[in-house]
Amino acid sequence: MYELRSARFLAQEMREKILVPGDTAVDATLGNGYDACDLARLVGPSGHVYGFDIQEKAIHSTRERLTSAGLQDRCTLILSGHEHMREYVSPGVSLIAFNLGWLPGGDKQITTCWETTHAALESALMLLKPGGVCTVCVYPGHDEGSRERDELIRFLSLLRPQQYNVLEQRFLNAGTGAPECLVIQKQLALSSCAGT
Repeated sequence: MYELRSARFLAQEMREKILVPGDTAVDATLGNGYDACDLARLVGPSGHVYGFDIQEKAIHSTRERLTSAGLQDRCTLILSGHEHMREYVSPGVSLIAFNLGWLPGGDKQITTCWETTHAALESALMLLKPGGVCTVCVYPGHDEGSRERDELIRFLSLLRPQQYNVLEQRFLNAGTGAPECLVIQKQLALSSCAGT
């Protein structure tokens, strides 16, 4: 039986539906490396994952986790903000995962912020291949998280439906500050065949 679950579960479900061996994926916020490992497993030995974080601790944790799982050879970890992803990643990406907020177990004063998230999302949308997906887990339970969520909704609401589909998942009865998941899919190219 299907069960409605958390924002992170929806993001995981999306990547399992989208990614196939040989794909390229981006973990825009490495955190402790769980998502990077999952992405690396899904893209297989012929695929590749690029991971970004501004904290050395996140890079180190992710590298250890990938090495333990034997997945390090299919990942490139970059100590840089996700707003710089276009400097490292070529277009044609199948999935880009954002998990906003702070590093779990880390300094809560170091958090994602709308200005860099906005720049990163603009890059992500350009890097996605047709049919590619970007998932954004947002945590509005703190001041910057609330601001990011509000700005995200404004920004994504203005995307042209001919170019992107945008889904918002939130639990209406979960209370203020509950995590939300936004899913953006780049539209497939329109067929050039004329109908009869």
